[in-house]
Amino acid sequence: MAPLRPPGPAVLVCGEVRTCLLPSSQALDSRAAAQLLRLRADEPVLLSERPNLYARSPERLTGVDCWLPTSNGARVRAVGTVAVRAALTEGRLLQATAYFSVRASGPDMRRPWGQYLVQPGLVEPFGKLPAEAVADGVLRGAGRGELALGMIAEGLLAQLLRHPLLDRNAPFKSRRTQLRWVAHRGTEEAGAALERFTLAEDGLRTMALRLPEDLPAASAAGLSEDLALHDWLLTTVGHMLDTSRIGAADGPSAVLALRPAVDHLLHLWMPRARVDPALGHLWDVLEQTPGFTRQWQTHVQRIRDQMALQAIPLLHQALSPR
Repeated sequence: MAPLRPPGPAVLVCGEVRTCLLPSSQALDSRAAAQLLRLRADEPVLLSERPNLYARSPERLTGVDCWLPTSNGARVRAVGTVAVRAALTEGRLLQATAYFSVRASGPDMRRPWGQYLVQPGLVEPFGKLPAEAVADGVLRGAGRGELALGMIAEGLLAQLLRHPLLDRNAPFKSRRTQLRWVAHRGTEEAGAALERFTLAEDGLRTMALRLPEDLPAASAAGLSEDLALHDWLLTTVGHMLDTSRIGAADGPSAVLALRPAVDHLLHLWMPRARVDPALGHLWDVLEQTPGFTRQWQTHVQRIRDQMALQAIPLLHQALSPR
C-alpha cells in the first residue's frame, strides 16, 4: 500500500447562512432561546445580553463524502465534516449557518473516519484542490451530487422551526434570505479583505473574502452571520416601505403597514456588535458601497416622518377647544 501523503494547509473556507423571522407571536426570552438552540447535550448554548439579546447554539458536525461544486466541471471528491450552528437575535431573528475549511491537497485514498472527526469543520480533497474553481462553484450553487451547504443549513433551520416552543404565528410576513460566502486564505501581512458582495435575485447574496491564514474559520462565519442579519433587516424594512404605499394610501393604512417595523425591527440595527475585531473593519466597505447604515437611516427616517405626520392631526384635535 502506498504511504499517505501529508495533508496540505487549509486554503479556502466556504459557508452559507440562512436568515428568517422566527415564527412566534412573542419574542423568546433567554431561557426559551437556550431551549430552542440546544443542539447538543454536552455543550451549552452561548447567551449574551449586551448590547442585545443573543443566543448561539453549539456547533454540530455533518459528515460528508461527495463532490465539491466547481465552476469548470472538474470532479473533486472530498471527505470530512461540515460545521453547522444556529443563532437567535433578540428572540426574533433566526439564522442557521453551515461552513467548512478545505485543504490545498489531500491523500488519494480515504482515511478512517476517526481522523476526520478530530478535525471538525475540515474537509480534504482527493489530490490537489482547484481552489478558484471550487470557490466560484460554491458561490454559483451546488449541482446534483455536490456538497450543498445551503441544504445543510436549511435542514437545521427546518428542525428548529418545528420546535414545540413556537406557535408558528409570526407578527408579520417576511422572506428568508441566504448568503453564500467563500474566503481565500492569505498571508498574515496581507490582512483581511472583503473583495466582493453581490445582491442577486430571490434573496440570494454572495460574498468573497480574503483572510489571514491564522484567523479561525468560525470568525468568518460570525462576520457572515452579522452581514446576513443586517442585510435581512434592510431587505425586510425596505419591502415594508414599498408595500405600505406611502403617499398613495390613506395615512392610517400606511402607518398600520409600518407598525411591525417599529415594534419588532428598528432596534435591531447593531453592525459589528459580535464580529471578531480582526474583521470589524470589513464593514467599512459595505458602509461606503452600497452604504448599509446610510440606507437603514433613510428607511428609519421615512417611517418616523410618516408616524409624525399622522400624529399632527391627533395633536391638533386634542388641543382644540371643545
